[in-house]
Amino acid sequence: MTISPLLNLSEYISRWVRGADISLDVSQFRIEKRRAEASLTLTTGATVRGCFFLSGSRATFAGPERVGDLLNGESGFFPFELNREQGRYTVLYNRSQVVLVTLCDDTVEAQLDPGYSVAKERQVQLLLSTGRSVEGRVRIYRPSGRDRLSDYARAPEMFRYVETAEATVIVNSAHIVEFRETSEA
Repeated sequence: MTISPLLNLSEYISRWVRGADISLDVSQFRIEKRRAEASLTLTTGATVRGCFFLSGSRATFAGPERVGDLLNGESGFFPFELNREQGRYTVLYNRSQVVLVTLCDDTVEAQLDPGYSVAKERQVQLLLSTGRSVEGRVRIYRPSGRDRLSDYARAPEMFRYVETAEATVIVNSAHIVEFRETSEA
């Protein structure tokens, strides 16, 4: 016997005591999520490794939700699954306290942006509020003449992709102390 999720607690306990099947129906509103491994560098200096929960689609563009979409989608907290010796558990992190996200899988997330192949590429070095320096490539999605690094610095997205030699990272622009172009890409 399957019990409706709307079953009240006393009836649920009563059926459980009698040994009835008390599995719950899966809601028709359930949204399947996929996990994306990443490590977060926080303002405290700590680095944690775990998984983001991402939707199979996004409202603004075709295709699956990316970590950058999740981070830029709202303000406040987001769920992140940690895998420790004690087991897996989910914590909530405040976006404003995340300095850097390093995507662990060999990912092409940044390349899924519309216009990626025609956007101006700049080789940059960023100094972060933690003192860490990040070197890599950024894409500037602006018309010709408006594709300078200063135009990129004024972009509205809080979290931005930087493609480094080691991995794709997502930087919280609130924690960028200094941008420097290192060469023309």
